[in-house]
Amino acid sequence: MFKKLLKSLKGYRLPAFLTPAAIAVEVVLECIIPFVTADLVTEIENGCTLDVIVRYGLILIAMAVVSLAAGAVAGKTCSVAVAGFAKNLRRDIFARIQSFSFENIDRFSTSSLVTRLTTDVSFVTMAFGMIIRVAVRSPFMLVFAFSMAFIMGGKMAWIFVALIPFLGVGLGLVIMKAMPVFRKVFKKYDALNESVQENVKAIRVVKSFVREDYEKQKFDKASDDVRKDFTKAERILAFNNPLMQVCLHINMVFVMTFGSYLVVSSTGSALKVPQLSALLTYSFMILNSLMMISMIFVMLTLSLESCRRVTEVLDEVPTITSPENGVTEIADGSVEFDHVTFRYTGNEKVDALKDINLKIPSGATVGIIGSTGSSKSTLVQLISRLYDVSEGSVKVGGRDVREYDLKALRDGVAVVLQKNILFSGTIKENLRWGNADATDEEIVEAAKLARADEFVTQRPEGYDTYIEQGGVNVSGGQKQRLCIARALLKKPKVLILDDSTSAVDTRTDAMIRKSMREYIPSTTKIIIAQRTASVEDADFIVVMDNGRIDAVGSHAELMESNEIYRDIYISQNKAGASDNE
Repeated sequence: MFKKLLKSLKGYRLPAFLTPAAIAVEVVLECIIPFVTADLVTEIENGCTLDVIVRYGLILIAMAVVSLAAGAVAGKTCSVAVAGFAKNLRRDIFARIQSFSFENIDRFSTSSLVTRLTTDVSFVTMAFGMIIRVAVRSPFMLVFAFSMAFIMGGKMAWIFVALIPFLGVGLGLVIMKAMPVFRKVFKKYDALNESVQENVKAIRVVKSFVREDYEKQKFDKASDDVRKDFTKAERILAFNNPLMQVCLHINMVFVMTFGSYLVVSSTGSALKVPQLSALLTYSFMILNSLMMISMIFVMLTLSLESCRRVTEVLDEVPTITSPENGVTEIADGSVEFDHVTFRYTGNEKVDALKDINLKIPSGATVGIIGSTGSSKSTLVQLISRLYDVSEGSVKVGGRDVREYDLKALRDGVAVVLQKNILFSGTIKENLRWGNADATDEEIVEAAKLARADEFVTQRPEGYDTYIEQGGVNVSGGQKQRLCIARALLKKPKVLILDDSTSAVDTRTDAMIRKSMREYIPSTTKIIIAQRTASVEDADFIVVMDNGRIDAVGSHAELMESNEIYRDIYISQNKAGASDNE
């Protein structure tokens, strides 16, 4: 797990290495200073000259300056390494998510991925910074301070060794109790983020149904769950400080009592006052080091679950990848489903699609209609390989889609999904998602074909109008037309409209279909619709029912022979007639 995470340190390994090196220099000098000070006091007691005092003073100043400089260097290199590691780790996680198929994304909730990219990465990088700085400083300080304590105090230094098992048992119990609580906290963080995301995304629905109070209560509950777990964890970790304080005071009492006794009883032969002073200084260093080590354990306890969650994303293997030396050219827009069966997950018992056989000639216009849940969208998602078939094959241009390079396939198959998404940026920038090199003239032409130009030009800034995140400052119909224009700019071999004209009126819908027939006659056009009017003029219509193809034929043929299609047509036309009345 840690090996996987450290791959994100690339480019920042030097500052990460320099930090512990500078810390080591700082610690060594800090430990030597009390020793030199004790020697100076001894020299003064023995009646040394001013030259000796000045020499010791200069040595102490030099060591303090170098120690300070080493600490400053460590602080700078540590901040550079931690910030760089955080940047790389977020980039690597985001890049991994971008490579996921829909199946991979379905395994993680959106809120969980957001938590992993933000909160979890913060905990991981915080722990990393503590490891390369504090986790190096504290053991170094502990070892050097122990060594100097034995040199200065002899057998009295064993008191520090005796305290370690006591501290170890106490810290072990604290960590064992706190770890399970921290594991639960992150799952509740996911729930908290999910509540926020869901509320903001559906804010119009919330307000239209006056459900603000309900949403606030739901958020408060999720927030309170996080508070309770963190309170419980902090209550456990709070034992850490009293434990250290007890050890500190035991140490102080022992050193002062027995140290003073030795100084007085041996008249300075067994232990001198400067040595006792240095021993007290080292005792503070040792206990401070132990306290810092306990903090490291606490931080690592908190971060270990974050490390696991981040690594889980990095270890996730995309279920759909480009084959080696994949085909990069699509011959034409023909599409063929050959005995296709599809299940969303390998252990799913219910088939979303069952034994689909369908041939669509290149350049044809095909309508797909059926009741809600008949797997119309699932069917077309297999064409651009958003999912892979469970059985059978899907062919585009005469080749199995699994033979194509993914980028080449998806460049050749444009999909306007049922849930239309626009990104924050200008209208022009959004349309160039279809073709990054599209000229202004090509953008305007595509917008005219999608009947988007008429409302874009009415805005003061035209194609430079800024679209808010998610396209909240345009209507549903306008959003759909912009998304269709974006797809047209790709000039694809296959164009799939997944109920993407549901928010426009029938007249505009008909004009868009007429424009597509004239502008991209050689492109295969697959139109999923709820309205029969949207597919009546198609070359043929596919009727879906419960994951199967119920019938294929023209509008007239289906009206004669297919009950499902006839019922849909009659119900819609009756509704239309009653509206007109």
